[in-house]
Amino acid sequence: MKRKILLLGLAMAFTGAFAQTPVSGIDPSNLDTSVRPGDDFYHYAAGGWLKSHPLDAEHSENGAFVDLYELNQKRIQDLILQYANSPQQKGSLGQKIGSLYKLMMDSVRLNREGWAPLKPTLDRIAAIKTPREYQIVTAALDRNGENTMMYGIGIDADQRNSAWNLVNIGQGGLGLGTRDYYTSDNPDNKKVLEAYKTYLTKLFMLVGNDEATAKSKMQKVIDIETQIAKASYDEVKLRDIDANYHKMTYTDLVDQFPGIDWGNVLLASGLPAIDTIDVAEPEPIHEVEKILANTPLDDLKTYAEAKVISGATGRLSDDFRKVEFELDAALSGVKQDRPRWKRAVSLVSGSLGEAIGKLYVEKYFPESSKKKMLDLVHNLQTALAQRIDQATWMSQATKAQAKDKLQNFIIKIGYPDKWKDYSGLQVDDSLSLYENMKRISRWAVDKVIAEKVNKKVDKMEWGMTPQTINAYYNPSTNEICFPAAILQPPFFDPNADDAVNYGAIGGVIGHEMSHGFDDQGAQFDKYGNQHDWWTAQDKKNFDARTNVLADYFSNFEVLPGVKINGKQTLGENIGDNGGLNIAFTALQNDMKSHALTTVNGFTPEQRFFLAWARVWASNATPEVVKYLCTVDVHSPNMARVNAALPQIDAWYKAFNVKKGDKMFVPKNKRAHIW
Repeated sequence: MKRKILLLGLAMAFTGAFAQTPVSGIDPSNLDTSVRPGDDFYHYAAGGWLKSHPLDAEHSENGAFVDLYELNQKRIQDLILQYANSPQQKGSLGQKIGSLYKLMMDSVRLNREGWAPLKPTLDRIAAIKTPREYQIVTAALDRNGENTMMYGIGIDADQRNSAWNLVNIGQGGLGLGTRDYYTSDNPDNKKVLEAYKTYLTKLFMLVGNDEATAKSKMQKVIDIETQIAKASYDEVKLRDIDANYHKMTYTDLVDQFPGIDWGNVLLASGLPAIDTIDVAEPEPIHEVEKILANTPLDDLKTYAEAKVISGATGRLSDDFRKVEFELDAALSGVKQDRPRWKRAVSLVSGSLGEAIGKLYVEKYFPESSKKKMLDLVHNLQTALAQRIDQATWMSQATKAQAKDKLQNFIIKIGYPDKWKDYSGLQVDDSLSLYENMKRISRWAVDKVIAEKVNKKVDKMEWGMTPQTINAYYNPSTNEICFPAAILQPPFFDPNADDAVNYGAIGGVIGHEMSHGFDDQGAQFDKYGNQHDWWTAQDKKNFDARTNVLADYFSNFEVLPGVKINGKQTLGENIGDNGGLNIAFTALQNDMKSHALTTVNGFTPEQRFFLAWARVWASNATPEVVKYLCTVDVHSPNMARVNAALPQIDAWYKAFNVKKGDKMFVPKNKRAHIW
């Protein structure tokens, strides 16, 4: 089921890196000192690394996230193989892990089966007789993870009553994920849409349609998705907290959206009776009503058929995977598919996340790292409280509220206190991989429903698995979370120079803390409720300062003719802005009792900013940069250095950046927020 959880993470895509050397943590070979730091700090700090780490055929971008992800893939494979390579008791967790991996690895069987595993599901769709039956069948299929409905149903904390979960309905139904690919005249977006059309046509042919029929079916799917897209919210409006919340009674839902058979749809989805519901984006749901009412039944069935085939491509024969990869390549510019073992590891880790996470933590995450990380978090909390006190643009009343929220952060480090129970899940070797994945989806959906619908929020639940290389802030629980996998070099090294650790993992911690006070997070109180705790003047001052950041990033060119959408990326840019300032303040506090000296010609302050730049060092294809600018709320990596640092006063002093340098921004025009 769709989870409408507002998780504000560090990165959507795999990005940057810096290399560790003894003592300073800065490898001089990663720099390009022919570049002036005030002209292009990204290439000054990471130009050597960029030249010595060209992209390979398997990746659309490289860097620290990719390096750790690849390291984790091998580690997780080793954990899985201990079960896959030896007999396991039927029904045991080891059997489930090993069997799922072997099912994915058995290419001979998958190729022999072809598209046969899909046939019962496609036959079920073909047998639909009425539009009403269509809604019921697609809802039942979506309970198995098929995504055939044209909208999403999810369960998450009520943003205005965060102690309780709330069922929500939101826009969806787009194979390319975002409306711009269907509605924009941008040539790059049109190119992606054409690749998607080719993809759909080939998928229809793989399940037995001739080319003419396949093209006809493809166009019917595109017509439906384009109609949904035109009514869907763009990436900027999706960040508008108020615009995406419309809580109503179940009776009002039925009255206001009569074109959908809600009683049967929710029942087929596995939901019990509910009194209230949130329709996040009403306009796309009204458009779905029109589609259901006016589109021929055969066209609706074609749409559902496309979703079933598309969702199964990675679980079928090599022919299907080949078509899927061709679309991936058009979106990202990647040249070579991942080997099967990596895809198998991802499948198992994604399906049995906390089971793998528990094994991962036991082998790779020492308790000493958790304690040191907790100390760092507390140091950054202190630094942020200081910066709030020093803010000249905030009243004492708002400062008190902000510091109260800060002190009430729920801090999650490494792994959850309570692990997920997988005893109710079955993986059956005699069934196809596709059928097993349907079972896993059904089990996961039903578990979420049983644990959340009409229930209080479990604030100790984790939104990421321990093996995830990322971090997040969740405003509805006021929590910051740092999974075990990111708490290792190059992000966090308990033996590294403090200046480097503060510049790397410290910046990450500060980034997530700042999300509690970005343009979205600032609308939530310490309990996770959307609640206006600002004075009117303070909010006006805050908006003026964040607008400086939005405008600056909107004028930053990441490729010739390609600029960032500063409003789309505002929350993440505030996160980086605050994170850098907070981490730098924490470093200054730490150096009062643990003095650091100049090492290899770099002051502690310089090492701090060099570490941040190397975290985001990454080569990337033009295609993936354009893709991220279209769909992502994060700025591309280069901008997280060259557009972020000109807003940070301490960076100017550390590298003697002055007027006349290309990156110089007058102090009175910088975004001084946190």
